[in-house]
Amino acid sequence: MLRVLLVTDTDKPIGDLRDALAKLGYDMLAEPATPQGLHRVVERERPDVIIIDTESPSRDTLEQLAVMNATAPRPVLMFSHDANQQLIRSAVNAGVTAYLVEGLASERLAPILEVALARFAQEAQLRERLTQAENELAERKLIDRAKRILMEQQKLTEPAAYAALRKRAMNQSVKLAEVARQIVALAQAQERPD
Repeated sequence: MLRVLLVTDTDKPIGDLRDALAKLGYDMLAEPATPQGLHRVVERERPDVIIIDTESPSRDTLEQLAVMNATAPRPVLMFSHDANQQLIRSAVNAGVTAYLVEGLASERLAPILEVALARFAQEAQLRERLTQAENELAERKLIDRAKRILMEQQKLTEPAAYAALRKRAMNQSVKLAEVARQIVALAQAQERPD
């Protein structure tokens, strides 16, 4: 059962939305949160999805979403009256998964939520792959730098420097990148004047 956090920055009651979601079988968390307390509530309650009801998302709301998205990303659906294209782009950049302009019928809630969850999961996989690729590239650069240091210091060929790195990694039972990190750190320490 999905845990849903409702967020509102309007004075209008959102009981109808809450009731419709509860009838669909979603676990509704506490009382609706405000955008200002969003990050704190997300850390405490750990909802599966966040639904924001707003007349027009304020800059504060978008900033709070961006902070939350950077530290604890969640699928976010935003229901708004404002169809301004720039505002929609700003909302998506802040982490909104789906932005819907009014006209919400309760029978559309479940499919909209499912699409938002699927899109969020796909984006999470892409982010994970990107992070992994960036880490692998950083490790490769570190290994290349360590090879150059060994080539200069010990007058080795590139294959011989790589073999030396591998041998040291196996002897220490650590990853090749860790040995490269040690060599680079040692070389940097030797370069610094006392």
